[in-house]
Amino acid sequence: MKKKLPFIALLSCFLLLFSGCKENGIVQTITDVNNAINDFVWVKIGLVLLLGTGILMTILTRFFQITHIGHWFRQTIGSVFKKQVSGHVKDKSAISQFQALCTALAATIGVGNIAGVAAAIVSGGPGAVFWMWLAAFFGMMTNYSENVLGIYYRRKNSKGEWSGGAMYYLQDGLGRKKGFKTVGKILAVFFSLFTLLASFGIGNMGQVNKIVANIEGAFVIPALSETMIFGIDLYKILIGIVLMIFAALIIIGGIQRIANFAEKVVPFMVCAFILGSLVIIGVNYQAVGAAFASIFQSAFTAKAAWGGATGIALSSVITWGFKRGVFSNEAGLGSSVMVHSNSNVKEPVVQGMWGIFEVFADTIIVCTMTALVILTSGVIDLNTGLLAEGTSGDATLVAKAFDSVFAVGEIHLGSIFIAIALLLFAFTTVLGWSHYGTKAWEYLFGTKYTMIYKVFFVLMIMSGAVMTSSLAWDISDTFNGMMMIPNLIGVISLSALVYRITKNYVDRKLKKKTDIKPMLSYDPAIQQEQEEAIKNEQ
Repeated sequence: MKKKLPFIALLSCFLLLFSGCKENGIVQTITDVNNAINDFVWVKIGLVLLLGTGILMTILTRFFQITHIGHWFRQTIGSVFKKQVSGHVKDKSAISQFQALCTALAATIGVGNIAGVAAAIVSGGPGAVFWMWLAAFFGMMTNYSENVLGIYYRRKNSKGEWSGGAMYYLQDGLGRKKGFKTVGKILAVFFSLFTLLASFGIGNMGQVNKIVANIEGAFVIPALSETMIFGIDLYKILIGIVLMIFAALIIIGGIQRIANFAEKVVPFMVCAFILGSLVIIGVNYQAVGAAFASIFQSAFTAKAAWGGATGIALSSVITWGFKRGVFSNEAGLGSSVMVHSNSNVKEPVVQGMWGIFEVFADTIIVCTMTALVILTSGVIDLNTGLLAEGTSGDATLVAKAFDSVFAVGEIHLGSIFIAIALLLFAFTTVLGWSHYGTKAWEYLFGTKYTMIYKVFFVLMIMSGAVMTSSLAWDISDTFNGMMMIPNLIGVISLSALVYRITKNYVDRKLKKKTDIKPMLSYDPAIQQEQEEAIKNEQ
């Protein structure tokens, strides 16, 4: 433990320093350096690498997301009422397939699905939505591949729980290739370190900061906002304390408790948001055609008048669409695979199909609903990009759209609904990312000390509640992007294996070939155990 203390102390200082720092010379320098790295990671390398990987895996699997669309729908959402899919697992080492999906969606469906989509449309025009869809289409197979590899290379930790993720297929997949043992291990450590750091920013402080801002805006209580304690308003402190308590009750209980919470909240919040969105779109049904026309027309042409005299370049439209699509569904970052690997599933391809559905639900459904609400409600001019009064390129744009239908006199029910939706979306994101960080910590330091991470993660919620600088979020955004580089190296290097596992499954399950041995795990002992479990189920 003594060897771990210096790193823990350094991590603590880093996070505490940037969570509430003011702008000064040093901080400005760090900001400039971070911005340069962020632009390089996300734009110069990341988007090309993400799209390239998605195209590669789509071709290798013969457009699985289209050619087998009926099958993956039946095996995922179509099988949700089957006991082996959504029934609670008696074995404490795993969670159900549906719980794994809900926990993954809990982490991916967040602020980006509301504020992120609004920002993409305002900054990149309606055409950004098209490129967001395209990123999701190819991202489906990237996420599929991650989950296939995650299940194939997972193993049991000292507590008997499943552990999987990019760090394991980098170590035991890429690392087993001749001459790549050290490279695989180094990349696994880097991925885990980036995940750990990103979990405190993107997965914690950034989400909490948005929750606090939206609650203060939707439920104005001057007596609390105007009461200052050490220069911080009491409202922020109280919200932070409440969030810490609720988060602690769930996070300290581990993946089982997180999954139990996620399977109850995620379906409710997604269905409520979709239903509310459909009402808005239904009321403004005459504008639906114009909205889609605007999306497709501006996807391939620059908007000269959009947003003012400067207009929007086509490259900006594409970049905003791809970037927000990835921010939303996280396909390619290697994050959600860490919870998918906890599933009680036996077949890697089956969990891979849940990964396809995850991206479909997050981007094709939820983000599209947000986009259509904005584009049909009149809160933004489809020709000029001018915003309705009192709005900006964030959640206030969506809130204004909901207020256009859900308002009773001076009571803005739409804004209240969006504030609650953001609360649930962002809070469940915090819970999901706590598991990602736990798994990264486990890989770096062992299972024995994961409680240290969980306690520190909960305490950092207060820092997010009172945070005045966005630097902590910006830096963790960079770490978030840096996760994808080692992860995608792993996916690309093991793409042939994903092809073989997929072909093996298709031959056995769809072509009904009975003389083929299933490919379930890299570990012979786990392979045999899973084969026997499948036979017993039959």
